[in-house]
Amino acid sequence: MTTEQLIQNARKMVAAGKGIIAADESANTCKKRFDAVGIESNEENRRRYRQMLFTAPGIEEYVSGVILFDETIRQSDDTGTPFPKLLAAKGILSGIKVDKGPVELALHTGEKITEGLDGLRERLAEYATLGAAFAKWRAVITIEDGIPSEACISTNAHVLARYAALCQEAGIVPMIEPEVLIDGSHSIERCYEVTETVLEECFEELEHQGVDLRATILKTSMVIAGNKSEKQSSPSEVADATVRVLQATVPHEIPGIVFLSGGQGDEQATANLNAMNRSATLATNKPWPLTFSYSRAIQNPVLKKWAENPETNVQAAQAALLFRCNMNSLASLGQYTEEMEKGRSY
Repeated sequence: MTTEQLIQNARKMVAAGKGIIAADESANTCKKRFDAVGIESNEENRRRYRQMLFTAPGIEEYVSGVILFDETIRQSDDTGTPFPKLLAAKGILSGIKVDKGPVELALHTGEKITEGLDGLRERLAEYATLGAAFAKWRAVITIEDGIPSEACISTNAHVLARYAALCQEAGIVPMIEPEVLIDGSHSIERCYEVTETVLEECFEELEHQGVDLRATILKTSMVIAGNKSEKQSSPSEVADATVRVLQATVPHEIPGIVFLSGGQGDEQATANLNAMNRSATLATNKPWPLTFSYSRAIQNPVLKKWAENPETNVQAAQAALLFRCNMNSLASLGQYTEEMEKGRSY
């Protein structure tokens, strides 16, 4: 794939009014979520659930891409059509989670490093043949007393950059995801400081590795107070802090920025995204679109509805999916209002 094709795919991922669904939950994560709603987490049930998501009528109106797990990218719908081919027929790009997850960072208690670089070149080559147009790698940064350390930030940034270079070599758009975790009692000001340092380090490492930013997507966490903080952040506070940190750190060459929900509630994640896109600060200097790449903040009500009766509730679950995607699509344009939630189908 040429550089221009990579750039075009990256731009398509952040097209106006569209976002990305993260459906890349591992089997272990799926088990936790399925257990919570009383569904057995086996390969067939996971396939049926993903099929329900991907076949929702009109989903392509709000969704530009879907991040898949290794199991899912190899699965097919009931007619035998591989999921990447099914999505492509709707004009939706398939992505693939390629990291192997976070493990303890040696000599740094309470901090993580994401593994998965070994053999990544070969895995990316195979994923390209299976229909992957983009990939995702997640690094996790924890805020506690005395952490994150410079070692944790720099090591994860370096790994993200090496992953991104391998993706572009394979003709796949890299999505880099440095997530500053919402867990903790930290203030929004502390989250801003850490996020600023993390993003600065990431883009410095991307430059060192020769990664073409025009064909790279940033997936990042919002700047928000920890979920155990005494003072929780309002949408306007999240919008102001997040927009400021992005303007201070993210090069204009990046085609777009997508946000993870990071444990926020469904409506909370939508409202915060909407506030960002209504930000007066952003309006005066908006080099990139800001949109969504949510997992739980989209799928929570969908899974609950489907689990009530997987045989008969497909359409009802799809209606919940389309509603949540529509709300986030509007938020990516700054056109969402809380009143719209009254018309929801779940």
